[in-house]
Amino acid sequence: MRELANAICRVAAESIAARDQFNFVLSGGSSPKQLYTLLASKEYRDQIDWNKTYFFFGDERYVPEHDPQRNSLMAQETLFDPLHIRKSNIFKVDTSGSPKEAAERYENEIISHFGSSPAKFDLILLGIGDNAHTASLFPYTSVLTETIAAIKSVFVEEVNMFRITMTAPMINNARHIAFLVFGKDKAGAVFEILEGRAGSADKYPARLIKSDPQKVQWYLDKEAASLL
Repeated sequence: MRELANAICRVAAESIAARDQFNFVLSGGSSPKQLYTLLASKEYRDQIDWNKTYFFFGDERYVPEHDPQRNSLMAQETLFDPLHIRKSNIFKVDTSGSPKEAAERYENEIISHFGSSPAKFDLILLGIGDNAHTASLFPYTSVLTETIAAIKSVFVEEVNMFRITMTAPMINNARHIAFLVFGKDKAGAVFEILEGRAGSADKYPARLIKSDPQKVQWYLDKEAASLL
């Protein structure tokens, strides 16, 4: 976990030196919770200029703002509140309208933030599910065929819920991508994504994310890496 925290600090420093801001996309789930707590700890909190750090979310559940299922709520409690991050530096998904409206609104906020430059995040943090989904790119969903860097709404039958997600092209535009994966239940998915030959990206959506080792790094515990 510290290896990833150190990498985040390096990317933040490089981004701020080059462009005077660090645009950081967060993921949800249980594994990042430990990472966010570490970044907010005394050991790391002074290693990043948080006033020049802007936070986004790779995906969000289509639930009310304060619903405990929201990725943004976990980040708020473990990272934003402890570090006293300014609200203006946090880009959450507004789910007050329809799923389609929520996706369009979030995309417009991102476009506005980057201004005349294309939306190119400095670092996107991702996890994977035991079904090889990442962000809300679930197996056999319509969003997998998107060829434009955008934010889309998608109904995921597997979880019986609408999700708001970055498309694979938007994720792949990032300067750096980090996968954080813990647990034996993820080992099969990790193997299929990194070494598997059978099956398509429809079945293993995380394969849609570039495998360029200069850009994409995987941070695995022993159990998640046990089949490699």
